[in-house]
Amino acid sequence: MILVIIAVFVVGYLAIVFEEILHFNKTATALMTGVGCWTVYALASQNTGLLAELSHHLAGISEILFFLLGAMVVVELIDAHGGFDIITDRISTRDPRLLMWIIGFLSFFLSAFLDNLTAAIVMVSLLRKIIQQAEMRKLMAGVVIIAVNAGGAWSPIGDVTTTMLWIGGQVTTLNIIKVLFVPSLVCMTVPLLCLTFSNVLKKTPNETALPLIQVDARARFERSVMFWLGLGGLLFVPIFKTITHLPPYMGMLLVLGVLWGASEIVHKHKDTEARKPFTAAYALSQIDATSILFFLGILLAISCLESTHLLLNLAGWLAQTIGNMDIIVLLIGLASAIIDNVPLVAATTGMYDLATYPPDHRMWEFLAYCAGTGGSILIIGSAAGVAVMGMENIDFMWYLRRISWLALLGYLAGALVYFLLG
Repeated sequence: MILVIIAVFVVGYLAIVFEEILHFNKTATALMTGVGCWTVYALASQNTGLLAELSHHLAGISEILFFLLGAMVVVELIDAHGGFDIITDRISTRDPRLLMWIIGFLSFFLSAFLDNLTAAIVMVSLLRKIIQQAEMRKLMAGVVIIAVNAGGAWSPIGDVTTTMLWIGGQVTTLNIIKVLFVPSLVCMTVPLLCLTFSNVLKKTPNETALPLIQVDARARFERSVMFWLGLGGLLFVPIFKTITHLPPYMGMLLVLGVLWGASEIVHKHKDTEARKPFTAAYALSQIDATSILFFLGILLAISCLESTHLLLNLAGWLAQTIGNMDIIVLLIGLASAIIDNVPLVAATTGMYDLATYPPDHRMWEFLAYCAGTGGSILIIGSAAGVAVMGMENIDFMWYLRRISWLALLGYLAGALVYFLLG
């Protein structure tokens, strides 16, 4: 049974990798892979609690999907009102290299204050307002993926794996910020330096930015209300989680409800047709639902690997074969580029208890860095990457050729800095 499940996952994964060659949609492949893994498990296993396991995993998956759905609609509502022009109007440079650094640092810090998934969605929406040329926008989107994952690693609320370790008591807020800020910053800046001194960013100024669009006073008011209310709402999500201890998707749905109501109020003076492009219902029709379904398929497949203890056995095999925890954690980070980092971190925390490795131990700190930033190496290695993949229609092989080596350099450079500072 185990070999068949592995075979189904590997075949599905390869089909996603070679989507452009096979001409078979990656979302369809992901859904077939996820359901296929669970089907083999159901037919071959004598586990009477299989349905309970599936329901348990689906509950966790649904939290992520509802969060993603809510964030996408919130961002789409802000975008429909031209809210991101408040930021883009202040980016006056037409130099692609300088623009790349601005985008990188915006993504890095926005990810730390929100989370890497939301930050990626916001920044890609912003890129659409700034960059007209498709290839250049895809390259900048790759920079966004690296930057948001690096920015999320050092913040307790910036990346789901760091949040898991924070909630589990393995790391504390001030310490994780102190020890991982510089390595995470290096993880982002090394790829940006490589791109700065390469010939990739040689587009002319007119090809990299759109002209400013003048809007009337009423439109500016609507834009400002929706932007600041939406941005404030996104910042409120982690605060809501801290206060109520409810899952993040609850806060995101609350923000969506508030923004939905606000959009109705600010446009109440318009007729139905004029109001339609600014409604949440219209925003729902504009989001990329295929990326959500793709994410669902991937997470279903990963959850099956977790239920069959394949991931736990892999972690145990690494411990017996390698022994050195620094190398093991570094490899876990590399593995998170292929397999979702959440179950990998969950398996690691299940193997090592707080009695052996107390809070803020070197192993937990390094795990937070590696699991958070390693997912940038492949585009399907992080929630942010999957979201950007759907929004900008970036195929796996393009990212592998153009961005993966940059992300790997940044990942290794940040790890080296962590060791030097430690």
